[in-house]
Amino acid sequence: MTQKSGTPLNDHITPEQLFFARRKFIRLAAIFGTAYALAACEIEPKTGLSLTPTATPANLQDTLTPEESINHFNNYYEFSFSKNDVADLAKNLKTSPWQVEISGLVGNPMTIDAKELITRYPAEERIYRLRCVEGWSMVIPWYGFPLNRMLKDLDIQKDARYVRFTTLYDPDQMPGQKSSSFEWPYVEGLRLDEAQHDLTLLVWGVYQKPLPPQEGAPLRLVVPWKYGFKSIKSIVKIELVAEQPATFWSSYNQAEYGFYANVNPNVAHPRWSQANEYRVGETGQRPTLMFNGYENEVAFLYEGMDLKENF
Repeated sequence: MTQKSGTPLNDHITPEQLFFARRKFIRLAAIFGTAYALAACEIEPKTGLSLTPTATPANLQDTLTPEESINHFNNYYEFSFSKNDVADLAKNLKTSPWQVEISGLVGNPMTIDAKELITRYPAEERIYRLRCVEGWSMVIPWYGFPLNRMLKDLDIQKDARYVRFTTLYDPDQMPGQKSSSFEWPYVEGLRLDEAQHDLTLLVWGVYQKPLPPQEGAPLRLVVPWKYGFKSIKSIVKIELVAEQPATFWSSYNQAEYGFYANVNPNVAHPRWSQANEYRVGETGQRPTLMFNGYENEVAFLYEGMDLKENF
């Protein structure tokens, strides 16, 4: 078994897989029921955490961001513009039942409950860096499965070039959506080859627990080499489309938020540099890594592209 190259390491989060599976089974059985836990705790021989992890870049000392910080420092404008208020405002979000529509240029469209979708694919824990376009970062232990596993089951049609994701629209539960400053619901998109990359996850858990509402429960995307706003939360629709989709932030301000949003220290935001970042819970700054440290894994996706023009 090998851990994904470029994935931050932490000595305290690499016990044997069966230990994780047992803890996870007990927790999920208490929350969702035994059948759900049995399915979600499956471990494939080629997935999961490595017992012989590879090295991270020498100039980067990655330790996990505390769970408390992850759960109480949240960008989620559907609830509030204040990071510190989101957890309280989101705590009563109803996440079950939760229907996800999977449609578009596919031979096997479906509408499926998030719980059922989660049980279809064996879970993995991936420890990823998260870099916000605002200049802060975290290191987060996610639970989920590579999106490409689901995509393989959809019978994607030859004209499909992009994947479009949509967040729940429910102003009664999400008071921030009553604001007229933005056009809701939140929509994001990836090129199909980006969506099919093995680092791209559909995530349903964090710190070995189901996602809390403020983190995008019950199902969110995580794309670790892109700025955090690409990792859309509380997904209700996944569509395969032919044309590049208009996305929430790019539609709001194309000059500041490009479609690709790849982490790039060499391309400044119009209002601040992206050369450095600060890690939540630490003091000082550290250099921003190209593609957030996942350059070896994803740079080939953009060969021949002008990354300043296609920011």
